[in-house]
Amino acid sequence: MTVYLVGAGPGDPGLITAKGLDLVRSCDALVYDVLVAPELVEEAPEDALRVGRAGIGQGELNELLVALGRQGLDVVRLKGGDPFVFGRGGEEALALAEAGVPFEVVPGVSAFSAVPASAGIPITHRGVSAQVTLVSGHSASGDELDYAQLADTPGTLVVFMGLAQLPALAERLIAAGKDGRTPAAVVSRGTHPDGRWVAAELHEIAAVAAGLRSPALLVVGDVVALRTRVQSPGAAGEHAVSAARA
Repeated sequence: MTVYLVGAGPGDPGLITAKGLDLVRSCDALVYDVLVAPELVEEAPEDALRVGRAGIGQGELNELLVALGRQGLDVVRLKGGDPFVFGRGGEEALALAEAGVPFEVVPGVSAFSAVPASAGIPITHRGVSAQVTLVSGHSASGDELDYAQLADTPGTLVVFMGLAQLPALAERLIAAGKDGRTPAAVVSRGTHPDGRWVAAELHEIAAVAAGLRSPALLVVGDVVALRTRVQSPGAAGEHAVSAARA
């Protein structure tokens, strides 16, 4: 028996790894996140126990994984993106390790690269950006983020779960010294068929992104300006929206 912490990818069910899909198809129990594609849940065996994450707190979820593992089951904990990138996979791994339950981490395609790519934005590009900084938007309203450091750090800034805090994020970055004219983009439901993205300068990105749906990523940096040059012909069609001044 093993508990597998499997990354399902950023949304498109085709972006799960081959190993992850094999584990889903052979598991005894599947515990899955709300944002996991229904198509992947349906890949589990008909007789497998299926438990959706909705309404289950993290502590209760940790206990559930331990309990299922101790029953001798092969358990797949199917998580959006990558388990160890803002996915609380580390918390679940620690709970399993402390309980003596065998587990394995199966990495997934992370939203930090796949979601910007779905809008034609490379997060690194030679001569434009040689480094990437990842932060959680949930920390935007408190004192966890060092805005002065973020404003001064070169390269690309990618903010997870930042849609609700977008006005404050942009305002505090600019107040800390970030040029308000820096290109920025918000990608909503990236890799999904109904994905949308908008692009604008940092000082106006919050207004331009109003009305977009979660989950969404904020990308700040000169790489955003490359989007019209690296997209495949037709890729910027009905699923993309850009600001007129971007």
